[in-house]
Amino acid sequence: MKKVLSTMFVAAFCLLNTTPAMAQFNLKKAVGGAAKAVKAATLTDADVQNYVKEYIDWMDKHNQVCPDDNPYAIRLKRLTSGLTNVEGIPLNFKVYYVIDVNAFACADGSVRVFSSLMDIMTDEELLGVIGHEIGHVAHKDSKNAFRTALLTSALKDGVSSTNGKAAALSDSQLGDLGEALLNATYSQQQESNADAYGYEFLKKNNKNPWAIALSFEKLKKLEEDAGYKKDSKWKRMFSSHPDLDKRIKTMSERAQKDGFTRPENKMPADAATQKAAKGKK
Repeated sequence: MKKVLSTMFVAAFCLLNTTPAMAQFNLKKAVGGAAKAVKAATLTDADVQNYVKEYIDWMDKHNQVCPDDNPYAIRLKRLTSGLTNVEGIPLNFKVYYVIDVNAFACADGSVRVFSSLMDIMTDEELLGVIGHEIGHVAHKDSKNAFRTALLTSALKDGVSSTNGKAAALSDSQLGDLGEALLNATYSQQQESNADAYGYEFLKKNNKNPWAIALSFEKLKKLEEDAGYKKDSKWKRMFSSHPDLDKRIKTMSERAQKDGFTRPENKMPADAATQKAAKGKK
């Protein structure tokens, strides 16, 4: 997966160390244990799917997931209503209560949105991010990136198996995998294809596809506000998103041609509720 604001924005695959006030997003947990010795260097599709499930289960366990009655979770559920599957893959959505601004989607249809991203994005902008990420899932970009990360990081010495099932990953290997996924990138063609798929996906599911262009506009603004400072948290994030102006133009013209009205694009009322709830934590 690519760096995102995931692949759009990325997949910031990582671990969280939580504090009473706010979860601290930590990409690689300091854990002991060497990588397991392995025997085979091939991965079947079933192996990859098993590892994806193991990874997302691990992520959900080590990150602070907002419960169903949390304002962030309520907003995301409202926002993604009707988005049930992509190419036959069931979609599931959760919010991580973390300070990083990010979101990602896994090959199994798991979409994770970070609370701090929800703090700065309108519903339309969030939908654009989600639609783009789902495009990578549909085109198997996420799956292929995951496979590559497995073989070059967590399973760099091969893949062992027991009774035909790939061996479980250690915490150390899962940390290596998360770091590799964060540093992975998609080609410009893959990005363009994900834009196009995300547009049609939102349109098909009765969402205004202007969302794709609006999300890129927000990315550009964040990029400009960051000013390419050497220590900017945005610098790495945007290095994987070239040609934002071109992508904004392409998606905007497409929405206009299809007769969609540009949304007002303001923060919804429940966004204020979620931030107020965050302040009380």
